[in-house]
Amino acid sequence: MVFNMASEQLNSLKEYFIKLVKRELFFKEFYALDHVSFKVKKGEVMGLVGTNGSGKSTMLKVIAGVLEPTSGSVSVRGSIAPLIELGAGFDLELTARENIFLNGALLGHDRAFMQEHLDSIVDFAELADFLDMPMKNYSSGMVARIAFAIATVVEPDILIVDETLSVGDVFFQEKCERRIQSFIDSGNVTVLFVSHSIEQVERLCTRAAWIEKGQLRMVDEVEAVCRAYREQFG
Repeated sequence: MVFNMASEQLNSLKEYFIKLVKRELFFKEFYALDHVSFKVKKGEVMGLVGTNGSGKSTMLKVIAGVLEPTSGSVSVRGSIAPLIELGAGFDLELTARENIFLNGALLGHDRAFMQEHLDSIVDFAELADFLDMPMKNYSSGMVARIAFAIATVVEPDILIVDETLSVGDVFFQEKCERRIQSFIDSGNVTVLFVSHSIEQVERLCTRAAWIEKGQLRMVDEVEAVCRAYREQFG
């Protein structure tokens, strides 16, 4: 996954367009992912570890279809429930109730399905008292609650979780972990999981991939990868 970045610092949008028109603006290529390749089997829980900016979230976006890789390909079998960016798929001017139906539609659920599961979504998110409040007034933790509850209202084939569990209170994080664990125990759901908490990756995942500065360092059982990562960064 290659991004083009301006090779010089510009102080304004006007300066950018002037240089662009004069063809004086030069770009350099940034390899967010460089020949990264791995397989995840059905029912596996794959953790992605690496320092900030290493390419973990970019990898998840490529898998989810949010980004199209510059070269190479991704083969996905099954439906994906992505929890990648808080607020993605929501219109924050709308109420939480309206956003539940909107986000459900984006995930492929019809209105009747969402109406049937509305109560269970609200109960899991524990936000019944704020259901008709515009989501622009929600904290990031409240947005995470709604997003997670919608994405996991039924078992997806593939669940992608990117730092969502790091937002909000510890009790709700534990509740989310229990739901993810129930998916894992069923053996039917494949989970791709990114967290800055190595302990959380060890607790939830069976295997892990270590991506560092866009390159794949290691793919192995989760204990082996986390041990090598700790040895590198302490």
